[in-house]
Amino acid sequence: MPDNEFELIARYFAGGKVSRTDVILGIGDDGAVLQIPSQHELVVSMDTLVAGIHFLHESDPESIGYKALAVNLSDLAAMGAEPVWATLSLTIPEANHDWLQGFSRGFFTLANRFNVQLVGGDTCRGPLAITVQLHGFVNTGEYLRRDTARPGDLIYVTGELGDAGLAMLIKKRKLAVAQQDYEYLSGRLDRPTPRVTEGRNLTGIARSAIDISDGLIADLRHILDASRVGAILYIDRIPVSAVFASCKDFVGPDLAWVDLAAAFGDDYELCFTIDARDRDKLRERLSDIRYTCVGEITSSTGLRCLLENGKEHMPESAGYNHFGGQ
Repeated sequence: MPDNEFELIARYFAGGKVSRTDVILGIGDDGAVLQIPSQHELVVSMDTLVAGIHFLHESDPESIGYKALAVNLSDLAAMGAEPVWATLSLTIPEANHDWLQGFSRGFFTLANRFNVQLVGGDTCRGPLAITVQLHGFVNTGEYLRRDTARPGDLIYVTGELGDAGLAMLIKKRKLAVAQQDYEYLSGRLDRPTPRVTEGRNLTGIARSAIDISDGLIADLRHILDASRVGAILYIDRIPVSAVFASCKDFVGPDLAWVDLAAAFGDDYELCFTIDARDRDKLRERLSDIRYTCVGEITSSTGLRCLLENGKEHMPESAGYNHFGGQ
């Protein structure tokens, strides 16, 4: 069993299958030497996952490794970037062979899928926490951003929202569903699908974009604040999965299920805006996945959440806040 950080790195993290030609010097030195191709710009993102905050202590280590990279891939997707390099800072309470093997397997499963090479990082002892920094390329000037939404833009989301929130309720024993439904929902929470391809396809058409990590309402507000605009969100247009819809009667009375889809977070889908005249282009760009128009940008600031019948309904929770909770 490895008993120091260098042996841990060599055994579990230095042998990734991805070997990129733009990595001049990777793991094994005091720093990595990396080459950015001409006519490209570098996009950098970093996220930290802390045990007991972002995942349960008893969570499967393979899923933790997968999600640690997935959340960063989702950030790069929202920028329209191609992910290329990663660094990993891993703080663990002990050098547990089974845990490290599972974690690295989950991490490299996703890294290999997206051709991301691990080029460095750090390992130390302490309360369980994982920090991943991810680097990606965009063609010069072709990145997506939050501060460019305009009045009249249509607001879209990819995929379906709410499954992760429902899974967390089940994991915390606040809700019980059929085993097959739990397995589906748990997979959506623990192993989200980062929309990397979709993000790259949105460059040149999306006016603004963000990934949905803290909840649609909270993340849409980031776009509104950055762009100095407002929005109308048709809250019962928010797309949900068939499993979520079949479970909604168990979540709570009235509109609680809509609130869960709108505000819980951990969905890792994309929220973006486009000029209404570009709807046909959008159909061509996102022909392989579900996407839904859920609202429109307004010139008056603030967010209004409306039902199809015209009544206003603002969910009690405004999304995840790292210093305020859900």
